[in-house]
Amino acid sequence: MALNTTSYGSRPGAAAYALPDARAGFIRKTYAHLAGAILAFVLLEVAIFSTPLAGTLASYLTQSWLLTLALFIGASWIADRWARSEASRGLQYVGLGIYVALQALIFVPLLYVAVFYVNDPTLIPTAGIVTGALFLGLTAVVFTTGADFSFLRGAIVVGSLVALGLIVASLLFGFSLGVIFSVAMVGLAAASILYSTSNVLHYYRTDQYVAASLSLFAAVALLFYYVLRILISLKR
Repeated sequence: MALNTTSYGSRPGAAAYALPDARAGFIRKTYAHLAGAILAFVLLEVAIFSTPLAGTLASYLTQSWLLTLALFIGASWIADRWARSEASRGLQYVGLGIYVALQALIFVPLLYVAVFYVNDPTLIPTAGIVTGALFLGLTAVVFTTGADFSFLRGAIVVGSLVALGLIVASLLFGFSLGVIFSVAMVGLAAASILYSTSNVLHYYRTDQYVAASLSLFAAVALLFYYVLRILISLKR
């Protein structure tokens, strides 16, 4: 779990101050890159689950979850910094690619349960449809109102820290985080989508579409993860 909560602050270089054509081009590139990241994620999962590697990865990641979580957070931070880099565009794409690959690995244990332990082939597509509908609805709220949701940053940071603490505690002391926690995480992901989408409109520069797409992808991945967890819990 890694949420992007960097605040840019309104400034003349932001897309909000750009000419209409430049601003529209930036938004198109951002969402095109988001679509590309989601497609790459899906293809990686298909590749993993088409081989026996899925079971091995699921077992290893489950048994070493604390180490996996620590490595994921550290590598995610590096990937995010690279995606925001003022250096080459290539390095920015490397950051986005690393983050997508890390998310694909983190999802393996949950998807393994959904595929092999829940007898419902519609489960993952349903989670995808619910996630997509929520994302489109939240995006429409931001774009139609033009509201600035940057005020959510503090709540997202605090909520992320509390969630991380609960996850680590559950791993250390062996208790389960139930449906209520998953519902709360869906709320946190929804707030992150509002915040990140608002940043696309108000704070990112027109050359930061790679970083903007990474921020949106992180929120969408978090939303999908906990929507799927809720559906698995209901099926069980």
